[in-house]
Amino acid sequence: MTTAISVNSVTKRYEGARGKLTALDNVSLQIRQGEFFGLLGPNGAGKTTLISILAGLTRATEGSITVHGHDVQKDYAAARKQLGVVPQELVFDPFFSVRESLRIQSGYFGVKNNEAWIDELLHSLGLTDKQDANMRQLSGGMKRRVLVAQALVHKPPVIVLDEPTAGVDVELRQTLWQFIAKLNKQGHTVLLTTHYLEEAEALCGRLAMLKSGKVVALEKTSTLLKAASSNVLRFKIDSELPNDLAAKARITGRIVQFPAHNALEIEQYLAAVRSAGIEAQDVEIRKADLEDVFLDVMGASA
Repeated sequence: MTTAISVNSVTKRYEGARGKLTALDNVSLQIRQGEFFGLLGPNGAGKTTLISILAGLTRATEGSITVHGHDVQKDYAAARKQLGVVPQELVFDPFFSVRESLRIQSGYFGVKNNEAWIDELLHSLGLTDKQDANMRQLSGGMKRRVLVAQALVHKPPVIVLDEPTAGVDVELRQTLWQFIAKLNKQGHTVLLTTHYLEEAEALCGRLAMLKSGKVVALEKTSTLLKAASSNVLRFKIDSELPNDLAAKARITGRIVQFPAHNALEIEQYLAAVRSAGIEAQDVEIRKADLEDVFLDVMGASA
């Protein structure tokens, strides 16, 4: 199968008043044409730096990246034409309407007479009734939709989404993922970074996890899930766990979760909670999800 994105031993170092910082450390990965690929990691792991190099906004200190065979530094124009990038930041021109912005973006790539495709983008992203509105009049969620439309207006074979649903409502998430999934089925390659791990689990066939600029996992999503703890014990409490129990748990507000490989471990955890004089409420046992895998991988690579 054709390789859409090839990342070859990419290192990025920054030098400043506080010394050298290595944002990416010898990162290599291949993304095949038509894949829905996830790039995960905590803040500062190097995800956005990698995308900035891919988009030609930053130069790698070492290594190279190609998009459909075009080097992003040596053949920037050809490589960039293959990409549609949705950035994290809400960047927009306040002087144009939504439709005008899409026409201008088309012109950057030499695309003309694409009004039918612009109409489809506006419809698919719920922007039809906003097409004549000035960009500065739109809400944050609507501006995010326009950024997606701008990234897709030249019909790029590779779509790069950098935290596209950060801070947006459920309706936009559903609209966006339905449209992106449709494009992926039509053959477009999708590279997604997100902190919403349930999105990555549902959408991505393969994942890379970054930590401190290094790839610490690169595998099919299904394989990563199979390698996780088989079950998770989940319940709610109204008081604090003893330190020895808390050290083994993932605690979010009142919700406590323990990795459990078998029935004996489940009973031991519940017995320890009862011995501490704490009532476990709404007890349930579920299969491990991508969040469990992510925390295991990040913890193991510490």
